[in-house]
Amino acid sequence: MTQILEAGSLAGQRALVTGSSRGVGADTVRYFAEAGANVVVNFRNKAPRAEKLAAQLRELGVEALVQGADLTDPASLAGMMDAVKEAFGGLDILVLNASGGMESGMAEDYALKLNRDAQLAVLDAALPLMGEGSRVVFVTSHQAHFIHTTPTMPEYEPVARSKRAGEDALRERIADLKARGIDLIVVSGDMIEGTVTATLLNRMNPGALEDRRAQAGKLYNVAEFAAEVALAAVEPVPSDNTRLVGDVSSFGVEA
Repeated sequence: MTQILEAGSLAGQRALVTGSSRGVGADTVRYFAEAGANVVVNFRNKAPRAEKLAAQLRELGVEALVQGADLTDPASLAGMMDAVKEAFGGLDILVLNASGGMESGMAEDYALKLNRDAQLAVLDAALPLMGEGSRVVFVTSHQAHFIHTTPTMPEYEPVARSKRAGEDALRERIADLKARGIDLIVVSGDMIEGTVTATLLNRMNPGALEDRRAQAGKLYNVAEFAAEVALAAVEPVPSDNTRLVGDVSSFGVEA
């Protein structure tokens, strides 16, 4: 991986990335640490993986707090924020990366609970720790962001609709956040090579990844997309609060 943010540019900053023990979340939290931020590695059920990543990040000379939390459980969420407050005193960057809904054996409303309700709950739990100049980044997919205008694969539709519901709910908070001096930006990416979701979709719908790659010309890999998420935390916020990553020519423009 190459250095994405300037070394030392986030010195003294504190960043929490949900779902950061692997994949896009892990690479995002690594970019923050490389820039000097103290970071929170959050996981749901893979503690050893989170601890291993945190150990690597500490070698960069930053603090890395490992916090397991079920984001759909208010008590679990409160426990994580208490630990963050105790360790760091506050937060400057919150990346809402964790999502799901394609896992087997979950309740019918699980996708909505995680991708909408829990995103708002994490934001509300973090707000007392966030001051003026801090930033919230919500990570989503083109398939979810454009779901109102462009159909997606049937296998992904419930997840896409729940993620768009989460995005819409967060967007309703932009004015309130702005009044506190906090920015919110939505980062939307195409199918990402190497993610669990893309792998699952390709298994359920063989050829889906290849078809999308051919259509888009290029698909970002995990490290490349994570770089865009990390940059979204520091670069100027677009006027529509949206950072689109990758080709969008085959997605209908929102009305």
